[in-house]
Amino acid sequence: MALWFYRLIFLPVMLVTAPYYLWRMRRRGGYREDFGNRFGRIAALPPKPPGVKRIWLQAVSVGEILAVGPLLEAWAADPAVEVYLTTTTSTGHRLAQERYAGKVLALGYFPLDFWSFSARAWTTVQADLAVLTEGERWPEHVAQAARRGVPAACINARMSDRSFARMKPFGAFWPSLLGGITRIAAAAAEDAARFRELGFAPDRIGVTGNLKLDVRIQELNPEERRALRDELGLGADDLILLGASTWSGEEAALLMATRRAREAGIPCRVLLVPRHAERGDEVEEVIRDGGWTYLRRSRQRQATGLVEVALADTTGELQRLIQVADLVFVGKTLPPHTEGQTPVEAAALGSAIIVGPGTSNFATIVRQLQAVAAVETVADIDTLVDRVVAMLRDGGRRKRVGEAARAWHATNRGALERTLQELNALLVAD
Repeated sequence: MALWFYRLIFLPVMLVTAPYYLWRMRRRGGYREDFGNRFGRIAALPPKPPGVKRIWLQAVSVGEILAVGPLLEAWAADPAVEVYLTTTTSTGHRLAQERYAGKVLALGYFPLDFWSFSARAWTTVQADLAVLTEGERWPEHVAQAARRGVPAACINARMSDRSFARMKPFGAFWPSLLGGITRIAAAAAEDAARFRELGFAPDRIGVTGNLKLDVRIQELNPEERRALRDELGLGADDLILLGASTWSGEEAALLMATRRAREAGIPCRVLLVPRHAERGDEVEEVIRDGGWTYLRRSRQRQATGLVEVALADTTGELQRLIQVADLVFVGKTLPPHTEGQTPVEAAALGSAIIVGPGTSNFATIVRQLQAVAAVETVADIDTLVDRVVAMLRDGGRRKRVGEAARAWHATNRGALERTLQELNALLVAD
C-alpha cells in the first residue's frame, strides 16, 4: 500500500518541482550527456561473463563518489565482480569519469525513481546487487530489486537529525515503503539506533563505520605544498585560512575574519573553496566588493604574484587544497545553514578545524570530534571572527586541535573491510 501511494504521488510531485530542478541543472551544466539515463534509457551493457556478479552502485554526488573509492578499488581487483556506477549530479558524474572510468563496467546517471523509468533501467542493467550510499533510500529502485529477487543494501547509511525528525512521526510507514532493503550498513551506532526506532528490522541493521574515514588521501610533501601555495598566489610565509565547501554568506564571514586578523597584525591570507563551483561569479563579486586582490582558479591556474584571496571555484580539489591551510572552516554550518559539510578530510590531514552550529548531516562525527577536543565550534559570524583571530594567533592551539583530529581519524578507520564483508555476504547468498 505504501509503495502504491508513493507511485501515485510521484508524477504530480515531479511536475511541481521540475522547474526548480531544471533550473539547477541548467545552472550547473553538464547534464546534456546521457540525459536519457534519467528516464531509464541506458545503453546496452556487455553480457555478464559466467560466474561474475554485477553490482549497481549509486553514489549521488562528489562526496559520495569520493567515499566509494576504496570499494571500487577493491572490486576492480576482484575478477568475480563488475560494477555499474551511477550518480545524480553532473559534478559527481565528471569526477567519476576522471577517477573511475577504468575501474567500472560503465558509468551513468541514476534514473528518476518512477515505476516505468526504474523498471526500464533495471531491465538493462541486470544487477545482482543494488547498493545505495549514505542518505539515499529510493523506494521504487528498492522495489524493483525485490521484485527480481536482488538484495539491496544501504551502505555508509546515515540518518541526520533533520531527516530523523521528519520521518519519526510517520512511524511504520517507512519500513513498509522500503521493505525491500536487505541490509542497512550504518555509518555509526547512533544512525543504526535511529533506523531501529523507525521500525526497520534490527536483524537487517549493522554498524560498519564511515567509509569516508578509509579514503586514501595523497599527502603532499613540503616542496609540493610550497609549489601549490605559489600556484594560488598565497606565498610561502603567511598563515592560510581555508573555507572548505562554503555556502552563501560564509565567504563574506571568512573575509571579515581575515580582515580582522590582518588589522590585528597577523599575516594571513584566505583560500575559499565554495561547495558549488557554479557560485564562482557570486563569490568573486563579494571578493571584489571588499577591495581584495585575488586569483580565481577556474580562470587562472598559475598566479603571477601574491594575492590576498584565492578563489578555488573548481571541483574535486579540496583534499589537495586543504594541505596548504593552517586553519580550516567547514562550510554550510553558519546560520541560516544547518546541514553542514563533512569535516572528515580536514581531520584526516590533521588540520585545525572550526565549524558553526549547523552540522546535522554530520552530527555524530562532530560530536565525536568535540569529545576529543579535535574541533572548535562557534555560534555565529561574530564568534567565528573572534575564534579565527585567536587561533591564527595561537600556533600551539592549532597544533593540538589538528593532532587530536588526526588521532580520531586513525582510531576510527576500518569501515572498508566491514562493508565489503557485508556486501560479499549478500552476493554469496544471492
